[in-house]
Amino acid sequence: MANPHEPHSDPSQSLMILPSALIATILAKLDVASICSAASTCRAFHSCASHILSFIPNFHLLDIGLSIDLLRPLLMPTNPYLRTLQVDCTRLDDSSFDYLLRPSLQELSLHNCADFTGKLLSHIGQRCKGLRFLYLSSLAEKRGRSIDVSDLEELLLGCTELETLILMFDVSMFVRHNFARVWALATSKLVSLEIGFISSIMVTELLSPPIGPNQSSHHLRTCIFPGIQKLSLSVDYITDTMVSMISESLPSLTHLDLRDSPIMEPRVSFDLTNIGLQQINLHGKLKHLSLVRSQEIFPTFFKRVNDLGILLMADKCSSMESIYLGGFCQVTETGFKTLLHSCAKLYKLRVSHGNHLTDLIFHDITATSLSLTHVSLRWCNLLTNFAVTRLASNRGLVVLDLRDCRNLGDDALQAISTLPKLKTLLLDGSDISDMGLCHLSKGMSSSLVSLSLRGCKRLTDKCISFLFDDYSNRELRELDLSNVPNLSDAGMLLLAKSRIPIFELRMRQCPLISDTSVIALASMKVDENGWQGSSLRLLDLYNCGGITQLAFRWLKKPYFPRLRWLGVTGSVNRDLVDALTRNRPFLHVGCRGEELGADQWDKLDDLYIHDYEEVDEFEQWLLEGENGSDEEMEEAENVEVLPD
Repeated sequence: MANPHEPHSDPSQSLMILPSALIATILAKLDVASICSAASTCRAFHSCASHILSFIPNFHLLDIGLSIDLLRPLLMPTNPYLRTLQVDCTRLDDSSFDYLLRPSLQELSLHNCADFTGKLLSHIGQRCKGLRFLYLSSLAEKRGRSIDVSDLEELLLGCTELETLILMFDVSMFVRHNFARVWALATSKLVSLEIGFISSIMVTELLSPPIGPNQSSHHLRTCIFPGIQKLSLSVDYITDTMVSMISESLPSLTHLDLRDSPIMEPRVSFDLTNIGLQQINLHGKLKHLSLVRSQEIFPTFFKRVNDLGILLMADKCSSMESIYLGGFCQVTETGFKTLLHSCAKLYKLRVSHGNHLTDLIFHDITATSLSLTHVSLRWCNLLTNFAVTRLASNRGLVVLDLRDCRNLGDDALQAISTLPKLKTLLLDGSDISDMGLCHLSKGMSSSLVSLSLRGCKRLTDKCISFLFDDYSNRELRELDLSNVPNLSDAGMLLLAKSRIPIFELRMRQCPLISDTSVIALASMKVDENGWQGSSLRLLDLYNCGGITQLAFRWLKKPYFPRLRWLGVTGSVNRDLVDALTRNRPFLHVGCRGEELGADQWDKLDDLYIHDYEEVDEFEQWLLEGENGSDEEMEEAENVEVLPD
């Protein structure tokens, strides 16, 4: 037997003597990316990887959008044990049906299906009849045409075991004729339905099936979704009629999430009023409620709802555990305090655009039995440090979102620093200073994982040294320093020196950030016994004042080996950007100022941190035998930078 302590012993040769069954047992417990990463380390693991992929039950690969040529050898068509499939379909289309759709599947998540047609729905219904969970996003968005409702019909007819259906795209692409009738075919086992966008008229039609030719107008209509417990819809208008119909026709509802984005100020008949709020939770089973009017298209609010409406709703919401109210500009602390005192089981509270919300909402919070863990108070500009001090009495807070509360300062941070379990802290646009962050790092334990300081104008480079002083905040993995005008390369040098393994770093709109910062981050050595080089998987440099061609030399391999998202300014030489994407085919480059990341839905319910150590080895395994072309990058660097 080989002696691993011999000076010329090869560790890979030692692995070769292990029984293949033992290696297979170990690898079978890993996810797909980890299996492929292990396969790139030695011949023993490489020879075993293909065998493992032929019977792996769960195939999850959302970080990288593979082409069908790269996906084909990983997603074995002969695998009869595949139960769960999660794939980024950015580079896939209808020709991938044979590889993606299996009769053995119980859970299917296909993200970014813009190049597919509506036929994807019908083929899922034909081939995946045992499916229990289905997630589809961006279906046929690049096609620019409607989806035939017959495709939806085949999906609902075929998938008779479906329990969760999530369609994150505009279902108004379906022709309205027979739309409601087709949904009547859905299995009674369906308990959760989420739709990316649907018009309020279609919702009304969906929940009120037409009366048959031989039925009177007083005929009791059959409920289309008798078992639905969770309903999440994004609509054009939230109305009294819609809320009333949902409450009446869905007796088992426990989760209700409605969001709208009106393009103009709605009329009374197309709006939510106090009358509609009274209809919520008629059956008394609702645990989670979200009613949000977004201002992303037009600055509109729920102007016809006031404290009276909230008071009437609170009488039926004593068992609520999670509440999100956005855009209720006429509701004061009186209405919100009523909810806090009525809902004894409440642990998640989110309020946005609470224009009349003051510190009084938390004045006597210690008198309640609440144990809040998630609190979001975004765009509540009347709140001050006092409100945060009172709120901090909930020592179990895990997520605290105070974005755009512009009157919060260093005293608020001093109170926040006493929270031992806090993992996510968002302070965008607040009036904090470097000294406030000093309070934060001295008082807080090492629990903080995500911190956003976007638009905090008083911060300087000293905030970096205060954040990571005396080995504090060593668990921080996501940091947003965008739109901080006094942040310079000196701050990034301090960050690199701290050797904190940051995964996501956003510095957009920082005029003093230049090539020096990129070089410092690229040269960053995180851990002697772990990662060699930068741990960053997301780097946003959009509209940073000093980024030139030199930075692009440090953005290509072997630097930033784990980088998956990069934001740069569109006025940078386009040839350089194109050459970089060819050099790093799995890198998502944003040039138009779009927010970066795998999922831009505003969800604070869960904090998910992935072990990214294997990602680069996975890419190496995928591209084995291919040589990345640095010549294109060199040629592009010789092209003169285009003027702004």
